[in-house]
Amino acid sequence: MALTGRTALLAALGSLPVGIWEPSWTGILAVNAPLAVACACDFALAAPVRRLRLTRSGDTSVRLGDTADVTLTITNPSRRPLRAHLRDAWPPSSWQPGTEFAASRHEVTVPAGERRRVTTRLRPTRRGDRQTDRVTIRSYGPLRLFSRQGTHRIPWSVRVLPPFTSRKHLPSKLARLRELDGRTSVLTRGEGTEFDSLREYVPGDDTRSIDWRATARRTTVAVRTWRPERDRHILLVLDTGRTSAGRVGDAPRLDASMDAALLLAALASRAGDRVDLLAYDRRVRALVQGRTARDMLPSLVTAMASLEPELVETDARGLIATALRTAPRRSLIVLLTTLDAAPVEEGLLPVLPQLTQRHTVLVASVADPHIARMAAARGTIDAVYDAAAAAQAQSERLRTAEKLHRHGVTIVDATPDELAPALADAYLTLKAAGRL
Repeated sequence: MALTGRTALLAALGSLPVGIWEPSWTGILAVNAPLAVACACDFALAAPVRRLRLTRSGDTSVRLGDTADVTLTITNPSRRPLRAHLRDAWPPSSWQPGTEFAASRHEVTVPAGERRRVTTRLRPTRRGDRQTDRVTIRSYGPLRLFSRQGTHRIPWSVRVLPPFTSRKHLPSKLARLRELDGRTSVLTRGEGTEFDSLREYVPGDDTRSIDWRATARRTTVAVRTWRPERDRHILLVLDTGRTSAGRVGDAPRLDASMDAALLLAALASRAGDRVDLLAYDRRVRALVQGRTARDMLPSLVTAMASLEPELVETDARGLIATALRTAPRRSLIVLLTTLDAAPVEEGLLPVLPQLTQRHTVLVASVADPHIARMAAARGTIDAVYDAAAAAQAQSERLRTAEKLHRHGVTIVDATPDELAPALADAYLTLKAAGRL
């Protein structure tokens, strides 16, 4: 009960004029007996809270930035109508800042023996699982002088998935893929290409593609066309160590890496390649293997939803060993990590040859656009110092990329908005060159 009968009674008595007040129980009862009776009746007519039956239904997953509706069904088995304020409590990150009060509170009226539904609309601001806390109900009598209050725990979980904002680039990348995939056959040949068809030679064609046996049977010169092979294996490796926690703009680097990985996975699955995912820092945080093309993208999104950066140094030796176990035969290893000098030179470079001698390796890293703006700033002494510091950081990053490149690693270094399409372009370039 939110307000006791004695408290309400004394509050009412304290509001009487001083001239009327007589500090005796006889006077109190004579003047306030009707009020006391009204309070008692109001309390008696308030529907009991603990007898209410509550159930949940609604959305169990939502993309970050979208809304999810969770419905609460209140059944009133008592003989008294329920007039109540209801608060459906969720973690603060379940709503946009400033909207929690209006979104989580409801005015409810449930006649005796009936049920009603209220819907709480969530708009989460972070990935991961959002668990409901409790439902608090304050039941009032018809005069609203007294109330009964109680809580119910009705478990429900909503998984907040990565937003996959880079999917807007997918149509253009698929158009380029179709040019490589036999509709417009390419004349380059490598270890990852297969024979497609014969056609007549035209000036400018590579003479190495001439099929002399077919030419001998024709009156014109015939050339072979090639297309990228299907069913190649791609392993996406997400570094979830401390460097992935650094914020670039409004989100951690890990979020930009996941968005790029999702675009590459969607593109590769359309190309007929198999895609697996490994998230690692000092232990395996997520592993997705052996999914079909239809199930692959939903599985990746679900696995990424609960990933968070870990504030530990990534064990590069353990990461490479796990990647080698996950990809036993020749594959494209896409490592989404940092290009900072210390983690790469002390951790990755000493063990990188174990990976490059068996696989094609591509390293993708999130660049901070603020560094580029600082490097271009001029006009004040502070701006010049900032520009010098930014230029030094860029130079160190380039030296680190060159060291990786000398090991045969393809480098993609781009800002969060540009990383996903740049990584997709790098994949298509490797595929067209027959390096997969």
